[in-house]
Parts: sequence; structure tokens; C-alpha cells
Amino acid sequence: MSVKIKLSLMISLIVFVLLVLNVILNQYSTRVNLRSDVERDMASITRQIASDVLQNTSENDFVQSVLLDKLKMTSYSASEQLPPHVKDITTSQLELVASRIGVSMLSVMQKTDEGYLIVNSTDPNEVGNVSSTWPERALLSNDKNDKNDQFWSGPSRQSVTGSSVRLGQESFYTNEELDYVISCYLESDRLSDYEKMAHTTAFLDDMKAGNPTILEVTGINPTLFKGKFNGPIPTYISNKELAETPVPFGTYDYASPRDVRDVQEAIKGKRVFRYTTIHDRAVIKSFILVRDPKPYVIGLVLDKKPLMQLMEEQRTNQLYISAVLLFIVIICSYWLSNILLRPVRSILWKVNEVSVGRFDSAIEVKRKDELGQLAQRVNAMSKNLNIYMTKLKMAFEENRSMKEYLESFINHTTDAIHVVDLDGRITQVNRAFEQLFGYTTEEAVGQVLPLAPDHLKDEEQQTMELPKSGKPLSARETTRVTKTGEWISVSVTTSPIRDRLGSVHAIASITRDMTSRNKMEELLRRSEKLTTVGQLAAGVAHEIRNPLTTLRGFLQLQLQTEKLNTRHVDLMLSELDRINLIVGEFLILAKPQATRFEVRDIRFTLGDVISLLDSQAHLCNIVFVTEFGQEDCQISCEENQLKQVFINVLKNAMEAMPQGGQIAITVHRQERQLCVSITDEGIGIPEEKIAKLGDPFYTDKDAGTGLGIMVSQRIIQSHQGIFEIKSKVGVGTTVLITLPLYKADISKT
Repeated sequence: MSVKIKLSLMISLIVFVLLVLNVILNQYSTRVNLRSDVERDMASITRQIASDVLQNTSENDFVQSVLLDKLKMTSYSASEQLPPHVKDITTSQLELVASRIGVSMLSVMQKTDEGYLIVNSTDPNEVGNVSSTWPERALLSNDKNDKNDQFWSGPSRQSVTGSSVRLGQESFYTNEELDYVISCYLESDRLSDYEKMAHTTAFLDDMKAGNPTILEVTGINPTLFKGKFNGPIPTYISNKELAETPVPFGTYDYASPRDVRDVQEAIKGKRVFRYTTIHDRAVIKSFILVRDPKPYVIGLVLDKKPLMQLMEEQRTNQLYISAVLLFIVIICSYWLSNILLRPVRSILWKVNEVSVGRFDSAIEVKRKDELGQLAQRVNAMSKNLNIYMTKLKMAFEENRSMKEYLESFINHTTDAIHVVDLDGRITQVNRAFEQLFGYTTEEAVGQVLPLAPDHLKDEEQQTMELPKSGKPLSARETTRVTKTGEWISVSVTTSPIRDRLGSVHAIASITRDMTSRNKMEELLRRSEKLTTVGQLAAGVAHEIRNPLTTLRGFLQLQLQTEKLNTRHVDLMLSELDRINLIVGEFLILAKPQATRFEVRDIRFTLGDVISLLDSQAHLCNIVFVTEFGQEDCQISCEENQLKQVFINVLKNAMEAMPQGGQIAITVHRQERQLCVSITDEGIGIPEEKIAKLGDPFYTDKDAGTGLGIMVSQRIIQSHQGIFEIKSKVGVGTTVLITLPLYKADISKT
């Protein structure tokens, strides 16, 4: 899927979400507003009904007062025209009086055990009937009234004659002079019309006709309302009925068990609105308290369907509008995405060109916005990459050439090279390693090979700790074991290999076979010995001649005297021992000695050499001055080789002092090392020649070989020591030899 489509879809999705939220919020707002409007309208309708009810009750009270005044006057007139005793009243008298006073029916009642019995009436059907509860309640209350005259009015009554409806009003009257109760009943068509016009609830029907959503209006007396009302509902309203009827007006078809609680809430002054379903119809019920003319509750039931239809219409309109807007947004977003991403496609083309290594073409920049700046940066990046790639190719070629050169050098060098990790496993070897040790590359790589002899393994492990800590090791001569078990003398140089962070991750070792060189050095040592023997011959001959002269003189004396003198014999034996010692020391230089390290005190070794050269020093007018100290100076060494070193150094010192002088020889300990210093008072050595000392065959002597210093340096290196020369022309030369102390001797310190 392209970025253009993705961007278009993202914009469309955002707009879709916003439209959905707008529809939901609009629906919620519409619902809230409609509910608020409906509740406000229901409250307004309730106020209108309350106003109409108040007007009707006022008119009803007026009509009732007129009727009561008329009935009261007729009752007074009837009591004056009728006899005081009920037994004296005849039916004809009642009819005459009724005609005079203008009432529809005139009856007289007398109290019995069963109630108030109509004893005589203008209507024969009424005679013998027990009176209703109205006169009974009225007369019972009269027992507590002190007035002489008592008048009460009864409820309005309807009668149907043919197709006409007639309304009648009943009244009751008595006084102290009468032993009966006069009941007057007034009935006429005009009274019914007036009552109907004054007291009807027809305005409720008109209101329902004008607002079809009103399903029911109910007037509720909260003091008498119990929730279950099935009686007839009056079609007129009066203060009396409002007080004594549970539902004084309206209808109560949409009854609900919860109405009682809602009415109780409404009587507290709270407007109650309830959304419910009654008779499978969604309705809205309200209960609102009205305080005039008496406290009562008006219940209003509205049909919820028109409200829901209005909400559905609004929601449908919103969805339609949202769909149209979403379609427009999709088209516009796709078009805008195409415009916005046009430079991005150019940048993408350029990036593809760069990815395949084509840097020459550039993006044509016509914009100055962020995309234009990005295109410029891409062009600059392409240009820089072209430069860097050119340099990288050149560096790659140089690295490849250098790699081939190094690989060729490593593989064709005669020194064995191998690399091990920190665990001792071999990771790389060259051809010289295979030839020297006999292992192939496959056999060596990944393995820990036993290259060191068993007696040197501990020392080798300790030595390898230095390169692991990052310290290189200088060349050291040691012994290695080949695959066949052959021991070879080698020189090993070990160096750490670091990564980019500077941490040691491998160790490289360069091993050089020293077998041929050792043989050559042995030959050089022998040649140097022969040279030394030749130079010492004169001194040795002189030393031997002295004791021989003594022996000859004593022997001649013995021959002349023909006597054996024991003292002379002892002297002769002493001289013979001296000759034997001189010859034995001389044989040390001529007789090949096997290399075997032993523990020796270097002071005694120096003493032997000084004794050997003492006679020659006397001939040259040279004196040896020694300073050895009292501490043990034991080292592990090959004594004959060290004697050869000291003979070479002392001979050079004597040759540098043609006029004689002193040679100072000092021995002292320094931490774990032993220092031997030999200082002469000779002509000295120029600074530029000191660096060349030790080179094979380099010498400024006419009869010199140029091998003495070189052999001496090799011997000291094989003893893990240091051979240094310091000299100053006209002052003298100092040779400083440093050797490691024997370990047991170190522990004593």
C-alpha cells in the first residue's frame, strides 16, 4: 500500500472518527435538549391545566353559592308553609308547597333506627327509602351545633330522561320547631346546561386534540390517592371534590405501581419526570404539585414516539451529512496527498538511485518548504556519499592490498605466528606454525594445544597474565614441544590484541626457532674461547714458568746436596698445585660444557675469574678492586657461560687501560635482582659506537673478532638478565649486568 493511500486513509479515518463523535455528541445533545424541552413543555402544560382548573373551580363555587341561596330560600319557605309535625303533613300539601316554591321534588324525613327514612314525598317512589349518607352526616354534626336552624346541601345528581341529561341539586333543612327534615331537590334543563358550561372538563379534550402527544391528564388528590383507583371520575371540578375524591378530574388509564411514590415525591415540591413503557407503549409521565385552589398533583402522560421519531430524523440527517462529508474528505485527502507526496516521490527516486550507487543525478528543487529543504539535503547527501564512496573504494583497495600483503607476509615468514583467545584456544595460525610444531590448521584452531613442557606450564600461565592485562611481553627464550613430542629452543614474543573499545580479547604469539642460532652461538662462543685462550697464553705461560723455575731450582739443589728437604718438598707440591689450578682454569675455555643451570653464588664465580686473570693484570700494571658485601648472592645460572662473560668484560677493560690502573668490581642486591658493576679507568668509548656494540664482527681492535660482546649479551639474555654499557671518553667505561635472584633466596628477603 502506497504512502499516498495510507495518508488518505489516515486523514479519512481521523475525519470519520470526528464525524462519529460529532454524531454521538449531537445525538446526546439532541436527546438532552429534547428531554429538557419536553419536560419544560410538560411543566408549561401543567401550569395551563392548573390555570383552567382554578378558573373552573371559581365558576363552580359561584354556581354552587347561587344554587345554595335558592335552595335555602325554598327550604325556609317550605318550613313556614308546612305543619311543624310530620304526621300533619299530607302529600297534597307537599305538592302544593313544591309548586309554590319552585322545586322539582319535596320530601320530609324522620330519623329511625336504620337511618333517616323518607316518610312523605311528592315522588311516591321515594317514600320508604332510607336517606343517603349526606343528611345523616349533616344531622350527626348538628348535634354539636347550637344554632336553631340547620341547612345543608347535598351533591349534584344527574338524571337521564330520554335523550336529555338533567342535573339536580339536593338540600336538607330542619329547626327546633320541626320534628322532621325537609329535603328539597331542584332539577331543570337550564341548570344542567349552566352546570355543564361552568364545571365541565372539556378543556382537557380540547387540549388533547390540539396536542396529539398528550395521552392522558390526571388530577390527583395526594391525601386520598393510594395507587389503585377504579371508580368513576367526575366531569366537573370543585373545591369539595378536589378535597374528597382521589382522582377528581381527567383519566387514569396509564396507571403504574410507581405512581404512588412519584406522587409522594411531587407533594414535596419536586418535579417528577419518568420515562417508561405502559401498555406496550413508550411514554413520558410527569407529576407536578399545584397549590391553588387546594394542594393537588397533576399527572401528565405524553407519547414518546414522536420524540423518538424526531430524534431518528435528526440522527438520519446527521448520518447523511456525515457520509457526504466523509466522501468529500476522502476525495480531497487523496488529491491533497497526491500533491503533498509528489516531491516525496522525487526524493524516493533519488534515494533509490543512491541505494544502487548512482550519485550523478540530482533532484530538481522548486519548493522552499520543508520538503524542498529535504530534497536539498538529499542532494547534498548524495554528493557527499559520492565523495565518501570514492574515498572508501580507495581505502578498500588499500586495505585489500595491505591485507593481501600482510597475509602473504604472515604466511611466508619463517616465524611461527598463532593467536589464542583469553581461554587459551587457538583461533588462527600461519604456515610457519604448521611447519614448526607439526599441527595442521584444522587440528590447531579451536583447541588448547600443549605447546609448553610440563615443567614450564605454571610459569607459562603466570607469564600469560601480563598480556591479558594489556602489557606486552618482550622476546624471551624458552622451550616448546612439537606434535611429535620433540623439544625445541625458541624465542617467543607475546602481545595483546585489543578491540575497538580497547579491551583485550586475544593474544598473539610470534615464535622463532632458535635451534640454528643456538648452534651458531655455540660456535661463536667456542671461537671466542679460542681467541681468549690465545690472548691468555702469554700470561698463563708466564704464570706456569714462575712455579716451574722454583721447581727447577729446588730439584737442582736436591741433586747438588743429595739430600731430601721436606720443607722444599712442600713448596714444590704447592707450586705444582698452583700449576694444576692454572691449567684447570684454562681448560674451562677449551673444553665444551653442557648447558646445565645450577644455583651458584656469583661472588665465588667472580673470584675464580679474578684469580684466572690476576697474573695477566699484574703484567699490565692493573689492580682489581672488589666490593661484594655480606649478603648471599645466589642465582640460577650456567657457571661456565657466566665466567666467559666476566672474562670477556675484564679483558676488554684491561685492554682499554694500556697505562694500567684500577678495575672496580661491585656486587649488590636490589629488590629481586642482583647487580654486577665492572668499571675501568680506560680511554672510554664514543657515544656513537656504543649503539653498535654487540653487532656481529664489529670491533675497533686490530686482532679482535667482534664476537665477544655479542656472545656475552646472548648469554645474559638466556639467563633472563640485562647487559648494559655506559662510557665516557677519557673517563672510563662501566658494564652493568643485572640478573634475577634465585627464588628461594628472594623469599629470605
